[in-house]
Amino acid sequence: MANLKSLLSDIRACRICVETPRGAPLPHEPRPVVRASNKAKIAVFGQAPGLRVHQSGVPFTDPSGDRLRDWLGLDEDAFYDESKVAIVPLGFCFPGYTEKGADKPPRKECAAAWRAQLMAALPNIETAILVGAYAQKWHLGKRAKSSLTETVLNWRDYAPDYFVTPHPSWRNNSWLKKNPWFGDELLPELRKRVRALTSA
Repeated sequence: MANLKSLLSDIRACRICVETPRGAPLPHEPRPVVRASNKAKIAVFGQAPGLRVHQSGVPFTDPSGDRLRDWLGLDEDAFYDESKVAIVPLGFCFPGYTEKGADKPPRKECAAAWRAQLMAALPNIETAILVGAYAQKWHLGKRAKSSLTETVLNWRDYAPDYFVTPHPSWRNNSWLKKNPWFGDELLPELRKRVRALTSA
């Protein structure tokens, strides 16, 4: 089993996307953002930090984080308690913006370099929340459906090991309105599972 403390130190010092990138280098200084403990029973596996998180150095310190905590039924103290919740994006650094102003996809260097080691160092995860299509495709592999909507619609196929969600960004407000079953059916079960694992 990997030494998690040493591994996290190595990740936080990582400069692969600047010094040996796949394609164009990261357009700014790296600031890897990750929180984890080998005691955590819940993991939030997302895509990559946004600009606000890059500036704060703390994951989900933005309106997306407010919505995600509401989905999970956790306050900030519980959400940021590393012994309860590991927060591990596919890409540890803010990847920058596309020409249209959207966040770029997670850098491919991160998962290739660190993901397997980090998963091995988190032996007590009982439920992982897969936030967005990138995390779902990486963790579910061929079990992921052809679209995020179809994957999330079939959430019972993955629970309780995984709960699949869209990204909690405001950009998905219309998706949430079109898919009320997400709030009516999935979220109550997700909150029940989170409550059971954080109160044990």
